[in-house]
Amino acid sequence: MIPESHKILSTQYWHTLEDGRIQCDVCPRACKLHEGQRGLCFVRGREDDQIMLYTWGRSSGFCIDPVEKKPLNHFLPGQPILSFGTAGCNLACKFCQNWDMSKSREMDTLADQALPEQLAATAKQLGCMGIAFTYNDPVIFMEYAMDVADACHQQGLKSVAVTAGYICAEPRAEFYRHMDAANIDLKAFTEKFYHKICGGELGAVLETLEYLKHETDVWFEITNLLIPGENDSSAEINAMTQWVVDHLGPDVPIHFSAFHPDWKMLDKPHTPPATLTRARQIALANGVRYPYTGNVYDTQGESTYCHNCGATLIERCWYTLGHWGLTGDGCCQQCHTPLPGVFNGPPGRWGSQRQRVNMRYHTMS
Repeated sequence: MIPESHKILSTQYWHTLEDGRIQCDVCPRACKLHEGQRGLCFVRGREDDQIMLYTWGRSSGFCIDPVEKKPLNHFLPGQPILSFGTAGCNLACKFCQNWDMSKSREMDTLADQALPEQLAATAKQLGCMGIAFTYNDPVIFMEYAMDVADACHQQGLKSVAVTAGYICAEPRAEFYRHMDAANIDLKAFTEKFYHKICGGELGAVLETLEYLKHETDVWFEITNLLIPGENDSSAEINAMTQWVVDHLGPDVPIHFSAFHPDWKMLDKPHTPPATLTRARQIALANGVRYPYTGNVYDTQGESTYCHNCGATLIERCWYTLGHWGLTGDGCCQQCHTPLPGVFNGPPGRWGSQRQRVNMRYHTMS
């Protein structure tokens, strides 16, 4: 059990305004708070004239997932990763598919508690290659995520952030110094969508993507959830993929993922598989070398091919790997062209299984 004093953590990124309110400086939302108020994320709030984090050491659940589920297709393929989230979010996406966690306002739902050292030890004990911060956005519990990442590194494990990339410059730099890989959810490519559907700003996310590419060694991939009638036009997909190639280069993988009706967007249909295939073809035509389809059965769209000779490098069926055409250091076996990413010998064989973990049964010796 975590001591009571560990459950509320004083934070760094905030400043006092002339009118006496305190502004949180973690994300571009810049919540301005009176004493006792919480930010939109709900897990950061003003107490004793400072901004506190209320979810340090508290989680909404732990599962072992395949790393491909994050999704990361070029980061230690086939390996299991211990995944967890907390509560709250700094965006307000009407289509949120983890709304029971990200929209939670009940701290009592965070039943599983664990110190960073315990989490890292458990991940290693269970044969995981690292820990993923997911289900809700880790930037809102960044202090806890960074502490866990440091504990992972001490155990020789990796840390992965699954995030919308909605974070300010100074905390962004600190946060990603602790991460080995990330998946950035690029929700659309218009400010109108971000404002109307997410309550955020596209520009801040694009800044995060450029920062990761040009100022860090973090391996990252992009997810784009395509919602019928909202962000799935050929023109928008064309503009987005052109921007990625122009600003990030051709080697950043993009996952075009299928939407299903959820939360406050129940009036939209499921994304047709043909929409994902069309998006992938547009991306390929614009020079994206590794576009993928997700949340649908599509072995061709899920698999990885050598951009030089066209050979199949990694065959996938959902999260299960088939044919493996890479050398131990991640090069094409046929033409020896390197595949961008992080590879270390043969692939893991975790497959598509998902295993829940109860931290109460895992204590440090």
